[in-house]
Amino acid sequence: MYQTIKYEVHDDHVATVTINRPDIMNTFNSQMVEEMAAVWEQIKLDDSVHAVVVRAADSRAFSTGKDVTEKDSIWREGVVWSQWDPGKKIGPKQNEMWKPVICAVHGLCCGGAYYWLNESDIVICSEDAEFFDPHVSFGMVSACEPIGLTRRIAYGEVMRMNLLGNDERMSSSTALRIGLVSEVLNSRAELWARARELAAKVASKPTLATQGTVKAVWQSLDYGLTAAMDRAMLYIQVNNLMDGQVDRSTAKKSKHEVR
Repeated sequence: MYQTIKYEVHDDHVATVTINRPDIMNTFNSQMVEEMAAVWEQIKLDDSVHAVVVRAADSRAFSTGKDVTEKDSIWREGVVWSQWDPGKKIGPKQNEMWKPVICAVHGLCCGGAYYWLNESDIVICSEDAEFFDPHVSFGMVSACEPIGLTRRIAYGEVMRMNLLGNDERMSSSTALRIGLVSEVLNSRAELWARARELAAKVASKPTLATQGTVKAVWQSLDYGLTAAMDRAMLYIQVNNLMDGQVDRSTAKKSKHEVR
């Protein structure tokens, strides 16, 4: 049982994780950080789940990051060597959960909310989505979230967002133009339905193939081109060795239909 998130598993092999603190802008606290780590582990071990949707409860915001009003253990003020990045538990990849993740963003999205976006494989949003990062406006260094974001969009776009702080908000149309999101939906209802639709399509593919693809491409971000390609070949070989355990009938049928 989770208190700060909702978790559902559907018949189409899709799981939905809902950030669920709508009364306080879906901000995260230490309890949510721990629950996110737990749900990623639960998803990783559940063979019936092939793809995941991350969304937020209906509110003005998808998330405005950390709940700064709550005293908790995320930051141990004054203990320099004991501070830790909550993103290590919030995102799927740092929890070594390789099932594809579709993130559906609505409303305000800022600060620590990027922990979810940065480690998702597909990000879509509704027309009312606004993206920004307020850290520097409050005299705070913005580092972990934008570093992760540079893996998704150009350095200049990241720095414009982070250095302008509260003085500028990126619209959904701009987010689409720069590649932060891949699709914009007219309403939240359409957004959430589309996220489920995309996840179901991904979940219908052989899960060893989709997980291997996610892991290979994500880990390549830490390597140069030659090392990344060499490592990728290992994943392809592992997948081929598992051929007898994979039902490829659907994939073969789809390939035949395309022809």
